[in-house]
Amino acid sequence: MSDKQQRNPILSNLYREYLEHQDSAKFVDRVSHSYTAGTLERMSEHPHREIRRASVLALGMVGDYVSNHPMGRAMSDEDRTVRLIAQNGIRNIWNRAGDDRDQQALSAIIRLNAVQQYRKAITASDELIERSPWFAEAWHQRGSAQHQIKNYDEAISDCLQSLEINPYHFPAATCMGRAYMALNNGQAALECFRRALRVNPDLEGVRAQVIRLAKSLGE
Repeated sequence: MSDKQQRNPILSNLYREYLEHQDSAKFVDRVSHSYTAGTLERMSEHPHREIRRASVLALGMVGDYVSNHPMGRAMSDEDRTVRLIAQNGIRNIWNRAGDDRDQQALSAIIRLNAVQQYRKAITASDELIERSPWFAEAWHQRGSAQHQIKNYDEAISDCLQSLEINPYHFPAATCMGRAYMALNNGQAALECFRRALRVNPDLEGVRAQVIRLAKSLGE
């Protein structure tokens, strides 16, 4: 099969128009009329990198948590642009887990963490986790808040639970690593940082931390 035959002209054209005009609403509307999420998931492994870029971009805009696995795999794509699009888009689909009530609660928790209202974020996370214990991002948000108030053991526990639910959650692995660093457990921190890199190899700050830690531990 020729390269031309492998290409999907509709998605390619939509992607190129998006790059030229940066009109997200138009891109989402036209992609949604032409493709299902399942089709976009399959196309995320297309032989042509432009199709992979386009499908991963679209999934990040319209997909829900069902698309977590193909988006997670895309973070290890051979094409760096695909990886970066997936890294940004996967966070969006994490936040789309659950129903409208869960998503609104999560948005409120994220805002509380952003304005450093960590104890309020923990209380709000408690309520969301009790109602929807499978919501990986809720566990991560609570773990992040726990880390900020130096409850490192609690942060590790919450982030580990986030990773148990969603093995692609590289921010949870990174947060665990930072918490272990605060507890002076360099070996455990190194394992967490390496776990984050296995999922998302473009975390350059984490990669630098791995190099420093490995050297200090004599590896």
